[in-house]
Order: sequence, then structure tokens, then C-alpha cells
Amino acid sequence: MALSACVYLLRCSDDSLYCGWTTEVERRLKAHNAGKASRYTSRRLPVQLVYARRMSDRSAAMREEARIKRLSRPAKLALVRARKPYD
Repeated sequence: MALSACVYLLRCSDDSLYCGWTTEVERRLKAHNAGKASRYTSRRLPVQLVYARRMSDRSAAMREEARIKRLSRPAKLALVRARKPYD
């Protein structure tokens, strides 16, 4: 059985957005805020989880991450507004 995964968006302290995927959102958020998950977010602490969506598997999460990364900032913000913080 495949382990489910999530795609997520973080709002950084400079108001930029960071997109990633993980199998454990809370653990990944703690790693980001500890400065250990990403060079990008480590320079923009603290970060806040603003969007997360469960996906069927890792492959689906990676595809959704790639799709979201191609979106414009206004489209990403619309995605955040349209969903609960963790769905």
C-alpha cells in the first residue's frame, strides 16, 4: 500500500510563498521553522502553513507540487483562499 502524501504552501516572513510535498506535514513544518528543511525558507523564517492537500501517493503529490509551482502568485493566493488551511 502506498503511503499518502501532501502538497503544501508556506507563507514566509517576507510574504513569499514556498511550495513542497511531504508525507508528514507537521514534522516538515517544524523542520522548515528550525531552518533545516530548505535553504529558501531558512532565510525567511518563521514560516506559516497556509495550504495543504492530501494526495493519493507521493507521485501525485510531486505532480501537484510541480503544477502549483507553475502558477502565478495571484493564482496561488486564490488557491489558499479557496481551501481550509489543511484539507
